[in-house]
Amino acid sequence: MERRELLVAAAAGVAGAALLGSGTAHAKDRKTIRFKNEDFYDGRGQFREDKAKDALVDLMKYHGYPVFDGIREKLWVSDYGKGHFTEFGLGALMFMNNEQDRYMLMDLFLLPHQMLPEHWHLPTEKNPAKLEGWLVRHGESHIVGIGEDNLGKDVVIPKCHHGGKTETRHETLARPGMFVALAKVESKHWQWAGPEGAIVTEVANVHDDKGVRHTDPEANDFFLKG
Repeated sequence: MERRELLVAAAAGVAGAALLGSGTAHAKDRKTIRFKNEDFYDGRGQFREDKAKDALVDLMKYHGYPVFDGIREKLWVSDYGKGHFTEFGLGALMFMNNEQDRYMLMDLFLLPHQMLPEHWHLPTEKNPAKLEGWLVRHGESHIVGIGEDNLGKDVVIPKCHHGGKTETRHETLARPGMFVALAKVESKHWQWAGPEGAIVTEVANVHDDKGVRHTDPEANDFFLKG
């Protein structure tokens, strides 16, 4: 290869790396993806949903998830009022929630070592209790629910979640292609993402926000008020 061709190839590589690292919270390269908590808050400490959505798009690009037109606008993001989004929060994209025929499909997005808070689902006036399962598409997720305590020491429950405590501690370490079902309807469950985050497809009979309850009282109040 001639010198000019080498320079063009090198420039293309730099451009690709720059594209992968776009957004406020940067995905630096394919071997590692990290985010800074302060990037998700303004000078008054208010959660910036736009920055959280930028980070999730970075996560998608990092894993090769299809970033289709309008996906960013359709994302739901929350830090549950805690101010620690990199440790505690969630991004979700609801594809379908059919309350008439009762079926649901959505994707969940977790940043590296981010916890989806412990919660459970109750029946409501409109819908039965949610019965669900999860298929990991990218990364890995520690999916935790009822059962014998086998929680690995590498799983770090953030202090902002109920003082670093959960009621359920039976984990299944799920990697791409693994499906994990909720052990029992109305049972508590949560997730904690691996070092490259996680993108997880959730299937269920139906979702109803009014039936969601969280173990952490502050997160519970914040969610129900939302």
